Amino acid sequence: MKHLLTTFTAFLIICSSFSQNNNAFKAGEKLTFSASYNMSGILTDIAEVKMETSAVNTSGTTLYRLKCSATTYSNFDSFFKIRDLYESYVNPKTVAPYLYQRDISEGGYYKFVKYKYSYKTNTVSSLIRKKSKNFASGFWDRNNTIKINPGTRDIVSTLYKLRTLDIHKAPVGASDTFTVLFDNKEVKCSFKLLGKETINTAIGKKECYKIAINVVNENVLKGSNANIIWLTADENKIPVYAKFKIAVGSGELKIKSATGLKN
Repeated sequence: MKHLLTTFTAFLIICSSFSQNNNAFKAGEKLTFSASYNMSGILTDIAEVKMETSAVNTSGTTLYRLKCSATTYSNFDSFFKIRDLYESYVNPKTVAPYLYQRDISEGGYYKFVKYKYSYKTNTVSSLIRKKSKNFASGFWDRNNTIKINPGTRDIVSTLYKLRTLDIHKAPVGASDTFTVLFDNKEVKCSFKLLGKETINTAIGKKECYKIAINVVNENVLKGSNANIIWLTADENKIPVYAKFKIAVGSGELKIKSATGLKN
């Protein structure tokens, strides 16, 4: 169950040459999922995952706040309590991130990450904060300036960028790689479009794009075509189902509700 939202968002990241401005989501959208984990051979619902979009006015512009959170159900808190928050503040049209924050609390483990983007220099100002018994404050901070490649994004802004792409232009079997900044490291990921499939969900029967995801040269996701996300094959491209296999087990995410959709 550790890093549940991290595993989830790894499924939802994709990049290709068919990029366009955002016509897939708007402020006020809210997607809610149930997350299950294979416990002794039985898939058990353990947590709720939410994806929420809101508008934030700054002194010079309006940004979208893209918020992803994971919370274990109360009956699992005593076993392994999860309170994770991931958020990215982005340009509403291009989904380019300006600020990213990750605040996770998982079974007594705590970590806070903040990225500030500078596109003029292709750098990110990074702060990582962890709990530590060796400091009087109980925390230690590490500040870095990281050089990134053009197009590198954080997890949250990348997963939303996915929904603005013209996936319908890609042929079945098409694959590509892309880069995500995670824990100050640029991680190469790949995707493969397996085709379309119609599945039953809590919000109705949906025709979906079926996409396999892999993290290149990292021991995160296991198996060939074992980690798959289903996105609705419409203008919204919302994730409705995902299954994953990691080193410590496997699980699924299923959509429970979707409100405030743009299309």
